[in-house]
Amino acid sequence: MPDVRSGPLAGVRVLELAGLAPGPFAGMMLADHGAEVLRVDRVKAVSDRPRGDVMDRGKHTIGLDLKAPEGVAAFKELARHADVVIEVFRPGVAERLGIGPEDLHAVNERIVYGRMTGWGQDGPLAPTAGHDIDYIAVSGVLSMLGREGGKPTPPINILGDFAGGGLMLAYGVLLALFERERTGKGRVIDAAMVDGAAILFSMFYQAAQSGHWGPRGTNLLDTGAPQYDTYETADGLFVAVGSLEPQFWEAMVTLMGLADLPDRKDRAQWPALRTRLAEEFRKRTRAEWEALFEGSDACVFPVLSMGEAASHPHNTARGSFVEVGGVIQPVPAPRLLGVPVQDLSPATRLTDLSRWGLSQEEAEKLRGHGVLA
Repeated sequence: MPDVRSGPLAGVRVLELAGLAPGPFAGMMLADHGAEVLRVDRVKAVSDRPRGDVMDRGKHTIGLDLKAPEGVAAFKELARHADVVIEVFRPGVAERLGIGPEDLHAVNERIVYGRMTGWGQDGPLAPTAGHDIDYIAVSGVLSMLGREGGKPTPPINILGDFAGGGLMLAYGVLLALFERERTGKGRVIDAAMVDGAAILFSMFYQAAQSGHWGPRGTNLLDTGAPQYDTYETADGLFVAVGSLEPQFWEAMVTLMGLADLPDRKDRAQWPALRTRLAEEFRKRTRAEWEALFEGSDACVFPVLSMGEAASHPHNTARGSFVEVGGVIQPVPAPRLLGVPVQDLSPATRLTDLSRWGLSQEEAEKLRGHGVLA
């Protein structure tokens, strides 16, 4: 992996403290656009074997014992030469280690200190354990997800960990870097997944409070409407129907040869309409439906597996997926036109830390004491 990266974040140095998925995802988003990301892990967790996790692509890694005074001193020296720190501990842990925001701003007032937690840095739940499902539950978002009559259903850990957490942290880092251009000083970012999940649902707050958005599974976009749902095909696969607007609906039913359908504008008719559509979609295979709707504005597309998605003609034409280290993965997004795709190689151990302020002599001394790997 080359030491010099290109892209809009070229020259930005990021220290990423190893942790669960949202932190590495934020680091990946920055590395994907040119930042030099150094992942700091436990000493025993680091070896010469490349890290194949997609979220570690484009990074380097080292092991550092942050419970040893020499390790803390080394981390501060790295921070002196860094622009960003991504920290994923519970509130107060970094301070106890001696690498909290005040500790690092004392050696580098320009550093942007990004803190990632589930509950945030304050509030009664701040010190409490939790996971994505808990954060989106308390945000109110989970109550809105699921089918009518069923229990709330989390969309794995996408909303809290990645969208509400990692992506929001990366966004906060960019805001702070932009501000630093004016002030010359870094800022602390409090990225809480409970906050991030809530703001992702901004579109629905007014509708829910005004009565225009009902219980989960009864609305236009949450599988309540038959024109916005998935349907099983003859071969046990599925298609996704999103024919919301009248012209798209007309295109769909015309191609399907359907007539005398229940009125989709009448919510009381939605169950009967869904039954008719379900019966019809079971008459052909997914491939047959795909061929029928190809080139139309019916808004009906196959539900592809992750493996199938990489070979879909549209994704292939755009080069949306790439194979790196034997792992098929999505290319960086969003795309910045004219900027070449970054080196997405798996993370490798960085042995020469001189560009980060640690001489070879200092590094070898730390390695001899078992503090650095």
